[in-house]
Amino acid sequence: MEHSQRITIAIDGFSACGKSTLAKALAKKLDYVFIDSGSMYRCVALYAIENKLFDESGKPDSTKIIEALSKIQISFKKIPESFSNKVFLNEQDVSEKIRMANVASIVSDIATIAEVRSFLVSQQQALGKNGGIIMDGRDVGTVVFPAAELKIFVTADPKVRAKRRFLEQQAKGSSETIEEVRSNLAHRDHLDLTRAIGPLKQAEDAVVLDNSDLSEIEQLEFALKLVGSRIHKAV
Repeated sequence: MEHSQRITIAIDGFSACGKSTLAKALAKKLDYVFIDSGSMYRCVALYAIENKLFDESGKPDSTKIIEALSKIQISFKKIPESFSNKVFLNEQDVSEKIRMANVASIVSDIATIAEVRSFLVSQQQALGKNGGIIMDGRDVGTVVFPAAELKIFVTADPKVRAKRRFLEQQAKGSSETIEEVRSNLAHRDHLDLTRAIGPLKQAEDAVVLDNSDLSEIEQLEFALKLVGSRIHKAV
């Protein structure tokens, strides 16, 4: 599916609702660049873990993390066959590390730090300045790319999301129980929805996609129709 007009597509939604799956499929179909904005926050969380940037209570220490931002370099290497990216933290491939449970357990806390969000949003905006990009996250349509030609807000039933994340973690060898997954997702939802800076919020002009009962093919077809209509309007 090729179009001369290359738009910016922002996909927001809850954790484990299939945002990245949809974004990757769209990128492959449209030959666009896919950027998982959440992976950038996960890189900061991983850096905090590996460098023990925690306070006495065991929570991420915002002061130490802010001071360390200048030492954090995040880059992506495109994998053509999957239209996804390898994620590098200070030149080390951390694509698998950032998906582990210890990172997931603190990433929303990291994302509440205003200076971290400002640091990463500026990088995200630079990556998408020329269009032809699909980015997923929590505030892509509201903060990172408020002028994106297409915004999709993805959601799904919490039980469906928990099962998806549980199976994903199991495949990676995690011993996390389904109850722990549900608890972690509920905690992340609360933090994402209530944080003062860049909260998870549906943009006014976003199209809602509830994929609880949709197959990956069905949600891709739904999104492709939206892309076609937006490109037609942009031309």
